[in-house]
Amino acid sequence: MPDTAHRAPKPLRAAIVYDFDGTLARGNLQELSFIPELGIDHDVFWKDVRRLARTSDADEILVYMQQMIERSRALGRIVTRDMLRRHGCEPSYFDGVESWFARIDSFAADQGLELDHYVVSSGIEEMIEGCSIYPHFSRVFASRFIYNEKGEAVWPAVAVNYTNKTQFLFRINKGIQNVWDTQAINRWMRAEERPLPFDRMIFIGDGDTDIPSMKMVTEQGGTAVAVLDPDRWNDPLKVSHIHMLIAEDRVNYVAPADYLPSSQLDVIVKGALQRIALRAGLPIVS
Repeated sequence: MPDTAHRAPKPLRAAIVYDFDGTLARGNLQELSFIPELGIDHDVFWKDVRRLARTSDADEILVYMQQMIERSRALGRIVTRDMLRRHGCEPSYFDGVESWFARIDSFAADQGLELDHYVVSSGIEEMIEGCSIYPHFSRVFASRFIYNEKGEAVWPAVAVNYTNKTQFLFRINKGIQNVWDTQAINRWMRAEERPLPFDRMIFIGDGDTDIPSMKMVTEQGGTAVAVLDPDRWNDPLKVSHIHMLIAEDRVNYVAPADYLPSSQLDVIVKGALQRIALRAGLPIVS
C-alpha cells in the first residue's frame, strides 16, 4: 500500500469574485473605442439607454446591448465576437492589476488555499475575453450575445443586471460553470458539499450593480470590499456613496482600487484570506 502518512493536505478552495468595469479597470470597456466609433459621446449613449429603458419599461442592460447592435447596423457595421474582443484588448487597468493574480495566488498557496478568480459583470464578456488578464479567471459570467451562422451578433444571450448577479454567485458556490442549467442551480445541495462556500468568497466591486452581491456575500459569512478609483477618492458624491455602503452594512471594507503590493486593498484581501485559513484550522503564514 502507498505511504500516505506524510502526504501534503489538499489545498482548501477559496475564491475572489470581481466586478470588472470600475473595479479592475477604469470606466467601461464599451467606452474605450466601441462607443466612440459609433460617432456618439459615451455620456450621450448612456443617457439614451436610460431614456429608452424608462420609456419602454425595460432592463437597462438589455437596452444597451440592443443599442450596440442597432447603432452598429445603422452604420453598416457588423458586431462579431472578434470585433468585440479587439475593442476590449486595451483596458486602462488600475495600478498593479496585471501582476496581482500571480502575487495573490502565491500568498494564498502559502496559507494552504487554492485560489480561484471569477468575474461577475454587467459588461460584455467578449470584450473581457480580449483583455490580457482573461486567462487568470476560472470563469467569466458577464453579458454576452448570440451569433447567427454568419458570426453576427443578433440578440443578447445573457444580460447580467443588479439582482441576477447573485445567481452567478450561487453557480460559483455550487460549482456550476454554465448559465443554461436552471435545474442544477435550483437543486438542493448540503452546505458542506458545495465546492466554494460563501464564507470562503471575497467579492470586490465598485458600483450600484454590485450592492446585492456584496450584501449577500457578507450575510453568508464572506468578505465584501468596495473599491473606488483613486483619482475619484476626493469626489464628494462618490465618497458619500461609500459612506452609505458602510452605514447600511453592505460591505466589510472600502479601499482605493490600487492592486500594488502593500496597498490598502492588498492588505485587506490578504487578511481576508488568512481569516479563511484560520477558520479552517490551517496554520497562518505571514
